Amino acid sequence: MSMQCQEPSEKGETGTQSRRGSPGAAEEPPPEEARLAHALRELREAGWYWGRLTVLEANEKLKETREGTFLIRDSSHSGYLLTISVKTSAGPTNLRIEYQNGTFRLDSFVCVQSRLKQFESVVHLVDYYVQMSKEKRTDPEALGTGNVHLYLTQPLYMSTPPLQHLCRLTINKCTSTIWELPLPTRLKNYLEEYKFQV
Repeated sequence: MSMQCQEPSEKGETGTQSRRGSPGAAEEPPPEEARLAHALRELREAGWYWGRLTVLEANEKLKETREGTFLIRDSSHSGYLLTISVKTSAGPTNLRIEYQNGTFRLDSFVCVQSRLKQFESVVHLVDYYVQMSKEKRTDPEALGTGNVHLYLTQPLYMSTPPLQHLCRLTINKCTSTIWELPLPTRLKNYLEEYKFQV
């Protein structure tokens, strides 16, 4: 499957600016806005969201990494919130993430958009494609641009994650039944806050 991967320009840097709302209002945000805020909080917690990084800066950071290394950054295109920058066999490339109707999916040509999975958060999306890359599955959603395949295998962290978070990732890789583990409830709640393997 072919994906649109090139960021056309550095102009129109948008990213995750604050949402509109009346100042000083004590009302709860609408459900979609609350879901987006939760998804972005979850993404920041992951440790591989780099914020306002330009295309050139992202490419530079990925240049010396292994194939499959990726990061998430604010998109430089005004129509998108986020972009995945990933090292491929042909070098670093960029793939936009669409946010529409409360869900995230990879940007693609219109003819294949309906076949792409949609996710409630960016971390869900990335976790899915990391697992797919590990299995090296080829299905209608296989990430690819022409003859270059995009494998997401390991994140590029902004800084070394806390040991607590690394332990949580390891536990998530070993089991999906957190509540059956012989652990205190407080620790199980912590594990439940981030149930991903990446």
